Amino acid sequence: MTAKTHAAKTHAAETRAAENPKTAPEAAEPSNRIKDPKDWTTGHEPMTGAQASYLKTLSEQAGDGEAYDPDLDKAEASERIDALRKATGKG
Repeated sequence: MTAKTHAAKTHAAETRAAENPKTAPEAAEPSNRIKDPKDWTTGHEPMTGAQASYLKTLSEQAGDGEAYDPDLDKAEASERIDALRKATGKG
């Protein structure tokens, strides 16, 4: 492989990496990465096991036993987690 070919392939690979939001998050539009939970297409579904576990832990750390509600949907759980992270200094 010639130096010119190598340089062209390296440039192409760097360009692809810079355009890929998974390898270069700063390349992604913020509006594509952050969506209001109210706008989630699956926000009305029951919260995930991970959300339930984290919400339970945060509510205990915040001393707010009423913050955990097993009947929350994904969007509600996300919003409550965000609020508790701020309250506990984790976010």
